[in-house]
Amino acid sequence: MKISVIIPTFNEADNIACLIETLKNFGDSNLHEIIIVDSPNSTDNTNEIAQNLSTISIKSPQKGRAAQMNFGASVATGDILYFVHADTKVNPDYCSDIAKAISTGYDFGCYRYQFDADDWLLKVNAFFTRLPFIWCRGGDQTLFIRKEDFMKVGKFREDYQIMEDYEFIIRANKVLKFKIIPKNVIVSARKYKTNSYLRVQKANFKVMRMFLSGKASQQEMTETYRKMLDYR
Repeated sequence: MKISVIIPTFNEADNIACLIETLKNFGDSNLHEIIIVDSPNSTDNTNEIAQNLSTISIKSPQKGRAAQMNFGASVATGDILYFVHADTKVNPDYCSDIAKAISTGYDFGCYRYQFDADDWLLKVNAFFTRLPFIWCRGGDQTLFIRKEDFMKVGKFREDYQIMEDYEFIIRANKVLKFKIIPKNVIVSARKYKTNSYLRVQKANFKVMRMFLSGKASQQEMTETYRKMLDYR
């Protein structure tokens, strides 16, 4: 089994080196390659840092996380794709966990998560990531899937500027078997620190309702999120 880790980035120079080194240190014989897909709009040296750490570091021809992840998948040579956000800390057992999930009949899946902050409200949020509901999902939980299934399902929708991970999981879950690995990845609480717990919860709730209604456009959801939060 060959795992291709795909990391979409946008000005992540402060985080990318730590993530790459962690992936390498925790990786086993199943780790095939690490692919950094930097946004064409990045203005820092994320790409150069990644290249110096002997990873595959490429510039996406198109902006947007969905397009970046699809581009990374197109150049990946592993049979398993593992999508990871640049500010996420992966579980030490990620290679063996993914291999076990695939070998026991699951087609794609994610981890639970916990935040890198000791806040009881964030612990409540994290608790719900063990539940099999779309409200409890998100790209921060990372996502693994066979490459052939990823292509068969139709990849991430590149016309999506927001909620692309939710849309993909809903679509893939109709034909594939989903697994929530009962371990945690560590996700950044920077969005909550920049804003507040209440502001983030209100924004998430509103945009999720807009998404699930099927009536709001991508532009409407993106503009709503940006107006409610100070977050890139």
